[in-house]
Amino acid sequence: MLLKHKTAVIYGGSGAIGSAVARTFAREGARVFLAARTPGPLEKVASEIGDEGGAVETAIVDALDERAVDAHADEVVARAGRIDVSLNLISHNDVQGTPLAEMEVADFEKPVVTALRTNFLTARAAARHMIPRRSGVILFFGGYGDPMRGFHLGGLQVAFQALEALRRQLASELGPYGIRALTLQTAGVVETIPEDFEGRAAIVEDTVGRTMLNRAASLEDVANVAAFAASDRARSMTATALNITCGTEVD
Repeated sequence: MLLKHKTAVIYGGSGAIGSAVARTFAREGARVFLAARTPGPLEKVASEIGDEGGAVETAIVDALDERAVDAHADEVVARAGRIDVSLNLISHNDVQGTPLAEMEVADFEKPVVTALRTNFLTARAAARHMIPRRSGVILFFGGYGDPMRGFHLGGLQVAFQALEALRRQLASELGPYGIRALTLQTAGVVETIPEDFEGRAAIVEDTVGRTMLNRAASLEDVANVAAFAASDRARSMTATALNITCGTEVD
């Protein structure tokens, strides 16, 4: 098992990506702590993981609330003794479909402020417990890339770019303590788009059409790469993005 004896905290653990990663982490032996704001979906994911024999615990946490994030991290350490992996997958509340030239400033800045605030808070909370142990992994999700022609993404790509700057600085400052910081870079996970979303077909076609492999990364792909990145097999990797864009982005 890649993550045996590891403790992982996943914020936004009841979402499509969060739950997929949580299931894989649990299958790989991690003790998983799921945090989200809505209890119903959170408990459903936890129940499914438990039915598969995974070790999972849940908590209602607003990952934009500084005190709540710090208190939850302290509680995880009190219960498990450590935090080995931290991954933030909460929604950034981005507004899409409006050209930047026509967008309200509040709608533009919302995902930027949300993404930076929540990832800073959760990374800081984890780092404070990882530093004394001189080990740990902080994962970011999204990565940045070229703008998608024909789609108005608002502040989303700006938020991802800002997160990359945060990840690079964290990697530099925390590296001497043995703490790694990595981004899981995708070009869109089409499984997360609701089937009844009006523009779904066009987005799927565009996403797949921009890849080299003629397919987009799946939830399973993202979860498997996350497990590898969090494991000791990736112990020499930090300050970079794991490119799982199926060739959409070329390094």
